[in-house]
Amino acid sequence: MNIRKMTVEDYDAVYALWKSIRGFGMRSIDDSRDNIVRFIERNPDTCVVAEAEDGLCGAILCGHDGRRGCFYHVCVREDMRRQGVGRRMVLFCIDALKKEKINKVCLNAFVINQAGNAFWKSLGWTLRSDMNYYDFAINEENITVFNE
Repeated sequence: MNIRKMTVEDYDAVYALWKSIRGFGMRSIDDSRDNIVRFIERNPDTCVVAEAEDGLCGAILCGHDGRRGCFYHVCVREDMRRQGVGRRMVLFCIDALKKEKINKVCLNAFVINQAGNAFWKSLGWTLRSDMNYYDFAINEENITVFNE
């Protein structure tokens, strides 16, 4: 198992991984090649992939705004779960954020994502109930589609 920085050259394999995961939500514009390349170029040291012998098996888009880090599209291929892949990728991203002097990281997980929510709880992340999350679609064509 190899954990390494994600590069723009990884896009096709990462996109295929996202498409393979049941229940995974992808946005029509945000997850396009151009937008993911822009995200990786803006955050060249904080995004991560996990490679198994048969190809990519995990990925995290991780970036920050100079104050707080954020994880997006955290995923591990179903046959590779419960083997420490997710934990290793999370630690990679946290170490990368620390190097950039970022002291806090957040993420969003869909309520129906039972496996993901159990994972974050097992790592000691705090589920906040003291805040409301608001979302505003600037571009209404940027819709989320969930894999079946």
